[in-house]
Amino acid sequence: MKALVLASGGVDSSTALAMAVEKYGKTNVYALSISYGQKHDKEIEAAKKVAEYYGVEQRFLDLSLIFKDSASSLLKDSGIDIPKGSYAAQQVDFTKYNEADLTNRNTTDSENNLISTYVPFRNGLFLAGAASIAQSLGCGVILYGAHADDAAGAAYPDCTPEFNEAMNKSIIEGTGHEVHIEAPFVNKTKADIVKIGLGLKVPYEYTWSCYEGGDKPCGVCATCIDRAKAFADNGVGDPAQ
Repeated sequence: MKALVLASGGVDSSTALAMAVEKYGKTNVYALSISYGQKHDKEIEAAKKVAEYYGVEQRFLDLSLIFKDSASSLLKDSGIDIPKGSYAAQQVDFTKYNEADLTNRNTTDSENNLISTYVPFRNGLFLAGAASIAQSLGCGVILYGAHADDAAGAAYPDCTPEFNEAMNKSIIEGTGHEVHIEAPFVNKTKADIVKIGLGLKVPYEYTWSCYEGGDKPCGVCATCIDRAKAFADNGVGDPAQ
């Protein structure tokens, strides 16, 4: 079987890529990297390095126009700064972001735990595009790196097991049962992912997680915080630091 891996250049997708190469062999694996109007190109650059390391063929897709009207702080045209602090802290403060900055979200629901770095239905669009490409390439499976930490509290609802199950059913039916998706980390934490990746010798020194596009990771955005904790929980330093 051939596999297509959504490759963002971060810890999760790079670990998924390593797993696919180990299982299917590099000649049967494609990496798909997607531009969506993000603030910087660092993650695409990282994805190229990781794909080159594994010797897999890499494809690129630009979906930036789809997200043009989104107010997500991850997007370069949003005009909203990347928030600092953990995801949990941002969820507590979401009402502030909603009232002050995120009026385009069309919601005032105080129980909505979406955070400002959520990009509307991003994984759904990524997977839909990947399904078409995968079927065209003869790939039977798509892997992506959604995990339990991102799904926690519905901060990123397109990372939950429920979303994964629904998308998998849709893609199976929509491709005539030729393609399905796998989210190997959907019930695992980032620390669990790093543990798996360390065993596979994933080149984490090539990866990029920070929401900012500086010369070095900022260390204070939520994904930097999660990444640092994941490596610390495994008793090792982050090789990208």
